[in-house]
Amino acid sequence: MKGVHRMLRRPLALVTGAAQGIGFAAARKLKEDGFQVLLADINADGVKNAAQQLGQDSTGLACDIGNTDEINSMFDHIDEHFGPLTVLVNNAGIARPNDFLDTSIDDFRAVIDVNLTGTFLTSQRAARMMVEHKIKGAIVNMSSINAVVSIPTIPAYCASKGGVMQLTKATALALAPHGIRVNAVGPGSIDTEMLAGVNANPEAMQMVMSRTPLKRIGSPDEIASVIAFLASDAASYITGETIYVDGGRLGMNYTC
Repeated sequence: MKGVHRMLRRPLALVTGAAQGIGFAAARKLKEDGFQVLLADINADGVKNAAQQLGQDSTGLACDIGNTDEINSMFDHIDEHFGPLTVLVNNAGIARPNDFLDTSIDDFRAVIDVNLTGTFLTSQRAARMMVEHKIKGAIVNMSSINAVVSIPTIPAYCASKGGVMQLTKATALALAPHGIRVNAVGPGSIDTEMLAGVNANPEAMQMVMSRTPLKRIGSPDEIASVIAFLASDAASYITGETIYVDGGRLGMNYTC
């Protein structure tokens, strides 16, 4: 294992939920910035294909971030075959929208397990690696504007992202003595599969635009650029923060 570690020339980054969308864009951007990237996703075939698209120094790993055993198994594999992480991007997330009165406890728990508990577990395992190897790394979590505002049909999602915002602060305080920075990104409406239903509905899209001062949806690459910034030395004095990338939505107090 130690011999494998010494062979690595690039710093190592793990991005969860990386088979598509923001996660894939983040992995691509980090690779451009000089990282060897590990892409993790519950979609085994999709994440393998995503890694192949990125080429050399990119590896796809199948992992359900809502499953503690799978997270631990993945990190054991990373430790044995790749070495310690320098950067972790906690991007994996699900929503499961439904009317509040009809939302099942199983769906609520599933969202919390992936979005919040999974973020805690991966952060803890990555941080233990960094501390053991004296790496002053960075963790970037995926929050949302729905950590601050809310939508009635995604109560678990809103709760999970509010939790991620607070978990980011607590983890940043805990890891600051080790030189490990922890921040989050809070996207607004981004052109991903999660927004596909809104994109297909002109009335829904008109509503989104009415609440977005820049009058457009964002791209995964725009979120990836902020992730890469927070992972870089350019953000060396930033920790415990959530940067909202939302086209100005949270700044509004009326519809314009």
